[in-house]
Amino acid sequence: MKFSAETKNNTLFLHLSGDLIGENDGSNIVGTAADAVQNGVKKCIVNIADLRYINSSGIGVLITILTKFRNKGGEVYLLNPSESVKKLLVITKLNAIFQVIQSESEVAG
Repeated sequence: MKFSAETKNNTLFLHLSGDLIGENDGSNIVGTAADAVQNGVKKCIVNIADLRYINSSGIGVLITILTKFRNKGGEVYLLNPSESVKKLLVITKLNAIFQVIQSESEVAG
């Protein structure tokens, strides 16, 4: 699992690749999101195009990030999920909770 983070225009951009299975990376990702929220960032775009697999702990990481942002009036967007991750989001009904987008331009200023 690899991830990178960048904040620009009051939006946190997270890029995740590999397998999101919680573990150490999960707490690092949540910590990055918590810091951004603490600094007043209101939007988070999580690029999951390069995720191969997500387990229940990985789903927990995404839900924790969503909760942190929504508790402060923010929003989290899942960008460009692969077909297998899309299926998982539908099966778990998380596609109804998360805003799934195909491009960053879908997020209004």
